[in-house]
Amino acid sequence: MRALIQRVSRGKVEIKSNAYSAEINKGMVLLLGIKEEDTENEVNYVAEKCANLRIFEDENEKINLSLKDIEGEILLISQFTLYGDTRKGNRPSFDEAAKPDKALTLYNLFSSKLRELVGTEKVKEGIFGAMMEVTIINDGPVTVLVDSK
Repeated sequence: MRALIQRVSRGKVEIKSNAYSAEINKGMVLLLGIKEEDTENEVNYVAEKCANLRIFEDENEKINLSLKDIEGEILLISQFTLYGDTRKGNRPSFDEAAKPDKALTLYNLFSSKLRELVGTEKVKEGIFGAMMEVTIINDGPVTVLVDSK
């Protein structure tokens, strides 16, 4: 499981096909990729790591605070392309990405775990499998990759 995290001053997701949108202020946009061999163990590890990552500045401008410390928000977006393998040719292979049924189950577990860790009202999300337009106002910029392996 991979989570690509961007520290943001604002983030927004829009799905024009069904007029859905969600947005956050200060916090993180979390792009989540799920691998075929991932289990609930990876869900718990990555969710806890993301919720506790100290990527926000303290009063001394040191990156020392977590999302919980700043009472920030998370915008969670499913992103199977995080498992795109570009080692051969120019077209990424997505063979390592989990199949949709399994990925949806683990994505929902991940979302629930995040809500448990940081608070239900602090987690907004896109719609799994939808074509989404994501706006990210990166703060820093700070971008971090969390990988369960």
